[in-house]
This record gives sequence, structure tokens and C-alpha cells, in this order.
Amino acid sequence: MSFDDRPIGLFDSGIGGLTVLKALWSTLPNESFIYLGDTARLPYGSKSPQTIERYCLQNIDFLVKRGVKAIVVACNTASTVLLDKPHEFAVPIYNVIEPGAREALKASAKKQIGVLGTKATIAARSYVKAIHAIERGATVYQQPCPLLVPLVEEGLEDDPITNLIIYRYLQPMLQAGVDTLILGCTHYPALRLGFEKVAGPNVTLVDSAQALAHQIGADMGQELNPKLKPSAGRRGIELLTTDAAQSFLEVAQRLMHPHPVPELVAVDLI
Repeated sequence: MSFDDRPIGLFDSGIGGLTVLKALWSTLPNESFIYLGDTARLPYGSKSPQTIERYCLQNIDFLVKRGVKAIVVACNTASTVLLDKPHEFAVPIYNVIEPGAREALKASAKKQIGVLGTKATIAARSYVKAIHAIERGATVYQQPCPLLVPLVEEGLEDDPITNLIIYRYLQPMLQAGVDTLILGCTHYPALRLGFEKVAGPNVTLVDSAQALAHQIGADMGQELNPKLKPSAGRRGIELLTTDAAQSFLEVAQRLMHPHPVPELVAVDLI
């Protein structure tokens, strides 16, 4: 098998990272993918950095043994830990934080940027560090949004309660004058319509997954095709989980819509 034919691997603590897979699959028509959801050990956000690092290294080792040519850490919490503790790996490792930071700076005219994320991501200040590493003068506001992931998991993306909670989370940053918002959790693209309603047309929403897809495409010399139809010219996808509960498949189908979702296959990492 040549280098170009090998799949791209992705992993997340659960299935929220499927929004990253969806962006890559939609944009890179010549690639195949292996997605690993470590659903038996979620959530990572409540674990210590040492434990998260161990899980990440196990996931990476598993995917390398499956013959991938690159790995995407499709989890903000895991990306934070690996950025703080860099390692040498056999294949290129991509994270969702740095592409999102670069895209936000490109989009923000006033360099007034808001970051929405889980408690763990916000506490780690991952996006703040990544943005300031590029543009020291940028102002970054952060907002933890602990209620949003459970709402997505329950299928309440377009529920009035969800829209009200989004309003409560966004108001402080909108009042502060941000012109760009980073969706700093892989579940949040599922709530994009709600964010757009509250933020309004003058605030740009940044989805790290889209920025990451363009970065990987450029690195691999791929022609990008963001308008590719779901059924056109597709190569394979494998969806692997460490606990293939029926509820995970239901959420996966919503997150990957309109793309078809293959059967979830349970695997053991150890």
C-alpha cells in the first residue's frame, strides 16, 4: 500500500469528533478515514492530564498499527494535553486548536475573539495561547458552556431551551464586542444555527474542523472540493468505538447528516 492510499486516522473521547470527520470527508474527496471513538472512557474532560495523555498515546498507537498516514486529534481536550506535552510520533499529528486560532485571527477585523468550549478546554486556555502565539495584541474572551454537549447528545439541537442557553452563554461576549466566535468543542457545529441566530450576521463563527481540512489538504497536495455531494466518488470510512452502544449510533447519524454512517464496530485498545 502506497503512502497516498493509506487512510487518515481520527480519534476523540466520544463521537463529537464526527463533526471533524464530516468536514474532512466533505472536503477531501480522495481520502479514506478511520475514526476511533473512545466511548468506553469518556468524558476526557473530567480526567487528569496524565490520564488523558495515556489515553491519547494508546489511541495513537492503535491507529498507527492500523496503517494510517496521519492522525487528527478530533477532541479539544486531548489536543490541549498533547500541545502541552509534545511527543515524537511515526506519523504527522494534527489538532483542532491551532487551525481554529489561525482562522479566527484571519476572520476578525477588530481582533476581538470569543472562545466557546467545555470547562476543561477553557481552563487550559488553549485557544488563548494559540491566538497569542500568533497575534499578541488580540483580545480573547472565553466562555465555558458545560450544558451544550449533553443537549446535543440528547438530540435537542433546535430546542427552545437550547437556544435560550446559547443566548445566556453568548451575551457577555457579544456585549464585550467580539466580532468572531470560535466553536471550541467538536459538538458545537451541530448547534451552528442556534449560534447564528443569537450572534447575528456581524459575528463570524469559526469551525476548527473546516480550517483543519484545508490545512491537511494543502499539506497533502489534495484538491479541495467542499461542494462534493455525499454520494459522489466516496472512498471508505471505518467507524470504531470502544463501546458501541445504540445511542452512539443515533447521535452519529445526526452529526454526520447528510452523509451515511457505517456500522459502528467495537474494538479493544489493549
